[in-house]
Amino acid sequence: MRGWWQELAGLVLPGDCAGCGAARAVLCPRCRDALSGAGAGPVRPAARRAGPVGLPGVHAGARYEGAVRAVVLAHKERGALPLAGPLGTALAAAVLRGGGGGAGELVLVPVPSARRAVRARGHDPARRIALAASGRLRRAGAPARVAPVLRPRRRVADQAGLGARERLENLAGALEVCRGGARVTAGARIVLVDDVITTGATLAEAARALRAAGLGVAGAAVVAAPADSFVRIRSATRTEQKSCE
Repeated sequence: MRGWWQELAGLVLPGDCAGCGAARAVLCPRCRDALSGAGAGPVRPAARRAGPVGLPGVHAGARYEGAVRAVVLAHKERGALPLAGPLGTALAAAVLRGGGGGAGELVLVPVPSARRAVRARGHDPARRIALAASGRLRRAGAPARVAPVLRPRRRVADQAGLGARERLENLAGALEVCRGGARVTAGARIVLVDDVITTGATLAEAARALRAAGLGVAGAAVVAAPADSFVRIRSATRTEQKSCE
């Protein structure tokens, strides 16, 4: 009921922009543009050059700063459910930039939230954003669907305040594939999805759980990542260009 009332209130009683505070707009055009996915690209966790062992290639749709950060938190922590649409746009762009537009069925597997967090928030943020992203991908011609086949295997400590190594230790063995998960995703390209990447520990554990169940992971995509985690793709130098001629 809580989730239903939050969504209804967001639709009929628009408040200030979740990104910048502009009056009478759930999300103003400028903040919506920040989540358009125009800046989507590959990322690596800032704390580690190559990320944790087992981390698949990750693409992000936007930089986790300013309005984007505010929108992510409003959706995740304050139940601003209509924001799942714009966040899904950024996630879909990250999936496509990572090669999600190729041939064959595409399955988005959201990283699950802890059960107590879902109860407290009244919704599962990553799953809701994944559903919005899959709709946008289908409209772009990519046969995509969401398969929430991962589930918590045990309780973990709050990740806030933990360093990269502590997060890895905290999450080791924390996830598993639910019964029937392998059948549901058989033959599809699996892309792990989440709202934000920091150290990469969560995505690495999710990938481990999928592989342990005999499932391949084509890559991972997130709505946003810290600005310093985006990988700079250098263009060829004149010398390199000449050597190829």
